[in-house]
Amino acid sequence: MNSTPRVLAAFDGLLAAAEPEQRGALWQLAEQNRELDANLVRLPPGAEVGEHQEDALDVLLVVVAGGGRIVTGAEVLELAPATAVRLPRTSRRALDAGPDGLAYLTVHRRRPGLTVKVSVEAPAASEGGEGPCMLDRVCPECGRLSQDPVPVFCSRCGERFPER
Repeated sequence: MNSTPRVLAAFDGLLAAAEPEQRGALWQLAEQNRELDANLVRLPPGAEVGEHQEDALDVLLVVVAGGGRIVTGAEVLELAPATAVRLPRTSRRALDAGPDGLAYLTVHRRRPGLTVKVSVEAPAASEGGEGPCMLDRVCPECGRLSQDPVPVFCSRCGERFPER
């Protein structure tokens, strides 16, 4: 069965409809049976995404509107519309939006879904109890579980986690 290409979103319309201080993912690729993930993320003027790293995937970041910068250790990369940056897996980076805010598209291979594996062996008699609740590590914007035990920013969408 062949798939047919089609327009998925008009970013200028999504950006125009966003509230001035709205931040986070304005659009996400949601097609079934896809091999890619993509998000349109918006940061209002002066907003930031704290230093983080993606351990499993390379990410392509394409600036759609506004500007800002990526800080990667000692290096600062300036961002302007139509700029594309490859963020290699395991690279540490932080983003700062400029005075006009920053809207960017991220594209990467699709992450496999979280799965629950059933244990074949019965637990030992001395083991027991419930596993720790990790709801405080789930991003309120995109639902991604952070590997960081005390996350500040989501590594997928850049949303700040609530203060604890």
